[in-house]
Amino acid sequence: MLFNFRILLNNAALRNGPRFVVRNFRCGQPLQNKVQLKGRDLLTLKNFTGEEIKYMLWLSADLKFRIKQKGEYLPLLQGKSLGMIFEKRSTRTRLSTETGFALLGGHPCFLTTQDIHLGVNESLTDTARVLSSMTDAVLARVYKQSDLDILAKEASIPIINGLSDLYHPIQILADYLTLQEHYGSLKGLTLSWIGDGNNILHSIMMSAAKFGMHLQVATPKGYEPDPNITKLAEQYAKENDTKLSLTNDPLEAARGGNVLITDTWISMGQEEEKKRRLQAFQGYQVTMKTAKVAASDWTFLHCLPRKPEEVDDEVFYSPRSLVFPEAENRKWTIMAVMVSLLTDYSPQLQKPKF
Repeated sequence: MLFNFRILLNNAALRNGPRFVVRNFRCGQPLQNKVQLKGRDLLTLKNFTGEEIKYMLWLSADLKFRIKQKGEYLPLLQGKSLGMIFEKRSTRTRLSTETGFALLGGHPCFLTTQDIHLGVNESLTDTARVLSSMTDAVLARVYKQSDLDILAKEASIPIINGLSDLYHPIQILADYLTLQEHYGSLKGLTLSWIGDGNNILHSIMMSAAKFGMHLQVATPKGYEPDPNITKLAEQYAKENDTKLSLTNDPLEAARGGNVLITDTWISMGQEEEKKRRLQAFQGYQVTMKTAKVAASDWTFLHCLPRKPEEVDDEVFYSPRSLVFPEAENRKWTIMAVMVSLLTDYSPQLQKPKF
């Protein structure tokens, strides 16, 4: 009866506001949440502190444990709706967001370019205001980061970056949750990026140092990360006493790395560059030769979809590959993002070590 009484107290606290203590039943220790993200936008991890990103990962682990492991039903988003704007198609972003939002009791509404043309038939300002009157949040997967910035400026509801030309923050949350589950902690890990200086890399650069992770980057000449983002990443590395290195040698970036990471060489919208890009990225395929210079506990990440020229089958399907847990964690992390931006819920699971 005591357990049920505590649950009732927690449910009452959820209804009455954010100032409450949640009891961790495993350890018997009260957990006080000091991070409040409700009402904020998620456009880039640059705008979030290390503690705020850790909180989203903690909440991800909490939802995964309570829903997947314990089989609980948590209608935390009941009565809420989500507008999903997709200028670019996606398997994982769409499926994780739609199923995750619905699993929490909410209603996702999917909008393609056949339904909405950002800034074409209607200005971004007008679209933001209309969506604000009909939904509780918007996840937008767009070509231009500047469109997200305008939506966020004009909307009165949270705007979430589902991918842009510059950043892909929700992918990186899934990556970090996957690594935390595998290694038990993120601090001190060395991430080895081998590939294009793209939006995935940019999001890693805006966050890795905040966890105490080192980053070694290899890109072909002419495909380096954005100079402004590199400058800020160097500042983060200095502030957090971590290492950041950039090279054009894949083996140099892989040397001593705990996590080998790559991504597509040809993103949507770059199809005309395919021949030139395939030539430029010769020698950048991740193979067991690459892994031989990595740390003994190396693992592999790829956000998918994957092409064989980016990573061979031996690495991709090896026991060291975490790509499928990484894909699943897209669901739990986007659920945590929605819950943190739209509710006052606080995790009940003991905070993981980061």
